[in-house]
Amino acid sequence: MSIIEVHAPLHEAHRDNHTHRDVNGGWLRPAVFGAMDGLVSNLALMTGVAGGAVSQQTIVITGLAGLAAGAFSMAAGEYTSVASQRELVQAELDVERRQLRKHPIDEMEELAALYVSRGVEPALAREVAMQLSRDPEQALEIHAREELGIDPDDLPSPTIAAVSSFASFALGALLPVLPYLLGATALWPAVLLALVGLFACGALVARVTARSWWFSGLRQLVLGGAAAAVTYGLGMAFGAAL
Repeated sequence: MSIIEVHAPLHEAHRDNHTHRDVNGGWLRPAVFGAMDGLVSNLALMTGVAGGAVSQQTIVITGLAGLAAGAFSMAAGEYTSVASQRELVQAELDVERRQLRKHPIDEMEELAALYVSRGVEPALAREVAMQLSRDPEQALEIHAREELGIDPDDLPSPTIAAVSSFASFALGALLPVLPYLLGATALWPAVLLALVGLFACGALVARVTARSWWFSGLRQLVLGGAAAAVTYGLGMAFGAAL
């Protein structure tokens, strides 16, 4: 059965069938992947240390240190990355702004040619480009979207990226430490809680993919569990050798 019935009115077909998930991920993607990163890295770190037959206090300190170090590293990396990306975009916008100021006719013709390449009739394309080019800021916005694929009014914030990365990583990294903070004396409650968290994160990732929630959850659980098992084995080997 087709998504939109042929004989249905356009507005009715759009209302009934034309809905989409957030394919770009929005806030969900960085938040879930940040938490997942914190979970896997801190779980692997703690199991690696635990494999060396160290004290419970050492495992807890390792987990808390891994949480703090990883969260600050993620925040700093995200801030630098997004700030650099934003500065690059601003530089390209300045180039386009100068071109619009120095060569307005050429830029208008370029915009018209772009519309023609997309199937608009030449005369109509030129008229549309002429009308859109009357306002310099509107012209800049349109050229940025058409040529650079960006929205000048919707650039990412380095501060928001850093804070969200810090918070999501810290939340994920906290899960394997939490049972110890609540009084656990063995490693298995921390591993169990972390694996449940990994499955939940994987299931949430399914919202921005075509996979089913159980497949994504199980895949992340297996990958995270494998990382913890490998580091535990390495911890045992290193502990025996030292």
